[in-house]
Amino acid sequence: MINILLNGCNGKMGQEIVKQSLKNANTKVVAGIDKTDLGDNKFPVYTNPENITENIDVIIDFSIPEASMNILKYAKGKHIPIVIATTGFNEEQINIINETSKQLPVFKSSNMSLGINLMIKLICEAAKTLENDYDIEIIEKHHKNKIDAPSGTALMMANAIKDTLTKDVYYEYNRQAKREKRNDNEIGIHAIRGGNIVGEHTVLFAGENETLEITHNVTSRSIFADGALKASEFIVSKENGLYSMNDLV
Repeated sequence: MINILLNGCNGKMGQEIVKQSLKNANTKVVAGIDKTDLGDNKFPVYTNPENITENIDVIIDFSIPEASMNILKYAKGKHIPIVIATTGFNEEQINIINETSKQLPVFKSSNMSLGINLMIKLICEAAKTLENDYDIEIIEKHHKNKIDAPSGTALMMANAIKDTLTKDVYYEYNRQAKREKRNDNEIGIHAIRGGNIVGEHTVLFAGENETLEITHNVTSRSIFADGALKASEFIVSKENGLYSMNDLV
């Protein structure tokens, strides 16, 4: 049995991981970290990780960047493998994660869905074939409470496409600020927020006489929870280093 410390346990994704872990014979959430203890969990919830007394095999982090940095410091001190599913990191925070991975196993992904990571492989293949004659646009939709925009997944897709293309490209987030035709070297990235949309990502390849759309739509957060639990099983026995869904898939 893998004992999990869940950072951000009171959030929507945290609670989804708790629910899915009850169906997983290999994992168990034995403690949580959050701003407050709501008293709704069947495991102890700490506001300070230094007070944890449980035996922890792996940490799953579904929180906000600042909280991720705090739990990463704790993981480093205790040399506990960590799965980071939080998004919205700045460049400095990403560098800290990368440096920490030299000292302990770190699994980081902006999206824990196996389907999304398969989609990234598909869009890279399409980009390689179509780059000279097709414009590329990325549209992502999420619920109104999502803080970061564009989503970490949209950026993950854009970065994968950028690494695939032979020409230099840049990201265009706001065409409203300028009145000019589309540049051939841009990838448009658009964020839509509303209602309770769990997550939808579309990559549009627009040619002269045809368009190709590849879309991934999530209807339940359970898919992300399942992916995080699979990642925790994967990372717990790995050597120091930075791992992603590519390694798991």
